[in-house]
Amino acid sequence: MAENNNIGPNRLVVGAHYGLRDWLAQRLTAVVMALYTLIVLFSFLTGSSFSYEGWAGMFAQQWFKLASFVTLLCLFFHAWVGMRDIWMDYVKPVSIRLTLQAATILWLIACAGWSAQILWSI
Repeated sequence: MAENNNIGPNRLVVGAHYGLRDWLAQRLTAVVMALYTLIVLFSFLTGSSFSYEGWAGMFAQQWFKLASFVTLLCLFFHAWVGMRDIWMDYVKPVSIRLTLQAATILWLIACAGWSAQILWSI
């Protein structure tokens, strides 16, 4: 009598399976953003020029552009995880939810492209 009644530790669990991965992604991206904030704060406090030229000089360095872009990518991914969870939790009609998710993805990709354009035009 080997019937599969899906009860106990071997049961089939359905769903998105995003829990731990999303929790970890939110924490890691938050750490990257916090570290970047500390770098900018340290650069600001130890710098002598608080003018446009001083800020432009700081952002003219290639490593700082790269650090800024990586931080922005973390910000966009952080936003994506949060918005996707909001759409999945509160928007029940699948067609509207998928439309909102697609619009969010397109918006965040456009923001990433615009960020790269801004950072490398300095």
